[in-house]
Amino acid sequence: MEYRYLGRSGFRVPVLTLGTGTFGGTNEFFKAWGTTGPDEARRLVDICLEHGLNMFDTADIYSDGVSEEVLGAAIKGRRDQVLISTKSTFRFGDGPNDVGSSRERLIRAIDGSLQRLGIDHIDLFQLHAFDAKTPIEETLRVLDDLITAGKLRYIGASNFSGWHLMKSLATSDARGYSRYIAHQAYYSLIGRDYEWELMPLALDQGVGAVVWSPLGWGRLTGKVRRGQPLPATSRLNSQLSNDKGPPVDDEFLYNVVDVLDEVAKETEKSVPQVALNWLLGRPSVATIIIGARNEEQLRANLGAVGWTLTPEQVARLDAVSARQVPYPYWHQSGFDERNPSPVTW
Repeated sequence: MEYRYLGRSGFRVPVLTLGTGTFGGTNEFFKAWGTTGPDEARRLVDICLEHGLNMFDTADIYSDGVSEEVLGAAIKGRRDQVLISTKSTFRFGDGPNDVGSSRERLIRAIDGSLQRLGIDHIDLFQLHAFDAKTPIEETLRVLDDLITAGKLRYIGASNFSGWHLMKSLATSDARGYSRYIAHQAYYSLIGRDYEWELMPLALDQGVGAVVWSPLGWGRLTGKVRRGQPLPATSRLNSQLSNDKGPPVDDEFLYNVVDVLDEVAKETEKSVPQVALNWLLGRPSVATIIIGARNEEQLRANLGAVGWTLTPEQVARLDAVSARQVPYPYWHQSGFDERNPSPVTW
C-alpha cells in the first residue's frame, strides 16, 4: 500500500481509505448503501489491515450514528493500528442547535463521535458541508481549541466551494488557527468538476483531496452498460432521488465505459480498478474512499493499487471523459503560458 502526505502536513495516509457508510444500514437511505454489522465489519477491517489500508472514514449522520458504533466495535483493541476520519455538520437531532458548525454544535458532535467510536481522539475531522450561518472565525476557533485539547489531530472540510475553502484558509492564516489539510470531495471519470477550481486551489494551498464516490454512484463498476438493465443491487435503482448523484448523460457514460473496457483488457484489470487507478494519478489526490458491501468487493477494490496506467492509456481516458467547462474556466484554460492548468482540459 502506498502512503501519501495529506496536504501540506506531515500526516501520511494510505492511498485507499475504507468508507463505512455501508456499516449499519439502520434507515432507508443508508440501507441502500449496505447493512454491514459488527462481525462482518471486523472481518473487513482485518482484510484492510492485512493489505496496509489503515484509514477508515465515517460520519455522525451515517445510519444515525450506528456506522460510528459499528466501526468502533470493529477496531476495538487495535486503536494504535488505525486512522479514523469522521465528519459532522448536517442535522443530527431535532433541536435548533443540532445542525451546522457552531461552537456549541461541534463540541457536542465531536464528543458524541468519540463516545460512539470508543476512542479518545479523531485523526482527521472534517466539516461535512459549509455552514453559511456561522461565522468562519467561530468554527475555526473551536476546531483549533479541540486540537489543543487533544480530541482532534488534523482538520479538513468536505463539499466546500472554492471561495468557502479559500476564505477559511485565509482566516486560519490571519488568526493563527490550524488549517484545513484535507478536502473531501466528489471526483470521478464521469464527474471532473473538482478540476475546475478546487484542484488548482488544493495545489496552491496544500490541501489534499480525499475523494468520495470515485465510481460515480456505481456507474463505473462495469455493470452499467448499453442495452442492459441496471443491476438489482445498484443504488441507481433507489427510489431516493438524492442517492443517485448528479445526472449523467447515458451516451457519455457508455463512451467512458467503452474506453475503460479497452484499458481493462490491456491491463488485465477490472473496469472499477482502472477507474480508481486513473484517480490515483491525478494532481492533489491523497486518498480515495472505497466502499464495500462484502469481502469480495473489498478485495476487488484493493486491486486498484500496486500498478500504473501508461501515459497513453491515461490520455485516452482523459479524452473520453472531458467535458466543456463553464466560464471563466474555459477562458482561463486557453492561456497556459501564464496560467497553466494542473491537468489537460
